[in-house]
Amino acid sequence: PVKYSLEHKDPKSKARAGVVKTDRGEIQTPIFMPVGTAGTVKGVHQRELKEDVKAQIILGNTYHLYLRPGMDTLKEAGGLHGFMNWDRPILTDSGGYQVYSLGDMRKITEAGVKFKSHIDGSSHMFTPENVMDTQRIIGADIIMAFDECTPYPCEYSYAKDSMKM
Repeated sequence: PVKYSLEHKDPKSKARAGVVKTDRGEIQTPIFMPVGTAGTVKGVHQRELKEDVKAQIILGNTYHLYLRPGMDTLKEAGGLHGFMNWDRPILTDSGGYQVYSLGDMRKITEAGVKFKSHIDGSSHMFTPENVMDTQRIIGADIIMAFDECTPYPCEYSYAKDSMKM
């Protein structure tokens, strides 16, 4: 379980500081979160992430991890933590933005999003349910709900309909 405690509020602004507690460690907020899109933070060694950057959490991308290395590989490795030898918290996004960015290679329906892989053109389907399952297989400590990344600008009615899907 993830717990949050508010530690401080700035009386002159809306700034605040707190602590997110996960089974794999505490995260002081606000936080700089390095992005490990496909299971690695590019250009930074694990030792540097821990000792120099002092990363308390990293972000993994559900869309990219789903396609490569794939769920079977991550299951075999014991999740993303085992795959990349990381013992601190991981947050995964839902993959919604990446699917949105595919443009003509995706079709949004009430059930979810059908899309073609940018890697090999294979067809896939993300639904709110299977994206949560995918993030559980990845082993994320903090997971995000799958939602549509609406275009900007967009009509109010489009945004409202997207929210209700």
